[in-house]
Amino acid sequence: MVHHFQMIPTQRLPVSLTPLDAALAALLRGLEPVAPAALPLAEALGGVATDMPPLPAHPSRDVAVSDGWALRARDLVGASSYSPLPLSAPPVWVEAGEAMPAGCDCVIDADLLDQSGPMVQALAEATPGQGVRRTGSEIAEGSFVFAPGRRIRPLDLLIARAAGLSTLNVRRPRLCIVNIPAPSGEAVTAQLIAESARAAGAGVVCSEAPGRDAASVAKAADASACDMLITTGGSGVGGNDAVIAALARRGEVIAHGIALQPGRTAAVGRVGSIPVLALPGAPDQALAAWWTLALPVLDALSGLRPRQPVTLPLARKIASSVGIAELVLVEKIEGRWLPLAVGDLSLDAIARADAWLAVPGGAEGFAAGTPVDAYMLRD
Repeated sequence: MVHHFQMIPTQRLPVSLTPLDAALAALLRGLEPVAPAALPLAEALGGVATDMPPLPAHPSRDVAVSDGWALRARDLVGASSYSPLPLSAPPVWVEAGEAMPAGCDCVIDADLLDQSGPMVQALAEATPGQGVRRTGSEIAEGSFVFAPGRRIRPLDLLIARAAGLSTLNVRRPRLCIVNIPAPSGEAVTAQLIAESARAAGAGVVCSEAPGRDAASVAKAADASACDMLITTGGSGVGGNDAVIAALARRGEVIAHGIALQPGRTAAVGRVGSIPVLALPGAPDQALAAWWTLALPVLDALSGLRPRQPVTLPLARKIASSVGIAELVLVEKIEGRWLPLAVGDLSLDAIARADAWLAVPGGAEGFAAGTPVDAYMLRD
């Protein structure tokens, strides 16, 4: 059950933290995939493919694979270096990628013709199609290369350009990130989340609140032009942390204080139908809430199936506190997950980690050798 908390001026955390799965369910409630849009190829990268038109054949006609002489294979039957065969018609030189001349069905290397005498002679046979890329051999006429529900990769853009497409139909959620200025002036966490969002296929718009007070944050937290709103920083209980009060002005605070370590001061809410996630300002706390709460929301908005974990046995045990989900960073070594950090994620551990997992709040951890599910951070 999702807990609703009435915020009070002192900004105290609720005595009872909201379970991680309840907070996620609140964010996902009623969400539908965003409408697809025809985006230019450069903007479609990372988006999720939807229905695409059938593609034209590529190449559109037979072309030479490499530089050489274009000929008819039947005119070369019997030719060899021991028995050169005079050609009845002059050969045609073609460059790689050039359309094949009419009547020619093979391309041979330059040194396989002898042009030293009065007649051009062939020094080798060839087979039909040798050195030739046939019409439709790379993309068949009417084929559907882009499977709906799959992210657009650089290789997909290669195919799209080869097929002559200028746009692709994709789903790309719009994510607004509002950074709450830190006293130090640093914005490393906001930059990290923006880069992570782009890597996850979202269209990202970043802004910074003009101040740390509730009115300034509420003014900056405009969700009208986005599918998800994220704030970074200012979600704690300090005197200058006003994000929760600002969210209450803009919309609804569903939960402030998530049973997640690190990341307990994160909050979830709504502005109208738009899900809102308030991330703590520390990078490790923000990452924990990003992985466990934001990524599933982006996947749902993109129309993707839930991410699939990789299951491997633990190289050593994980000890965890009961009552709070603890994030664990792991490294893959010799077919096992080696825990690097539990609940307290140093930058060194973040840099070394191959994957992450969350120990449920009801578990005390896992014994060595236990198969556990972890979500990859690297390809």
